Amino acid sequence: MADRARDLESKALDLPPEERARLAERLLASLEGIADPEAEALWLAEAERRLAELESGAVAGTPANEVFQKSRSTLR
Repeated sequence: MADRARDLESKALDLPPEERARLAERLLASLEGIADPEAEALWLAEAERRLAELESGAVAGTPANEVFQKSRSTLR
């Protein structure tokens, strides 16, 4: 199977950029809905930790409009 994947990868890298992009989109879309239970558990623990920090006052949130404004000015 690894040889087959390497062969497909080599052929895919020879495609023109537009075809590689289309292939990449289709491959990524085929993975939607497939969850890694360990990764999901880690993300949940991280979200709970951050929420606890906000609720305890250990960190302060930033309003979304300020974040977007700063992002826009940084990108200009």
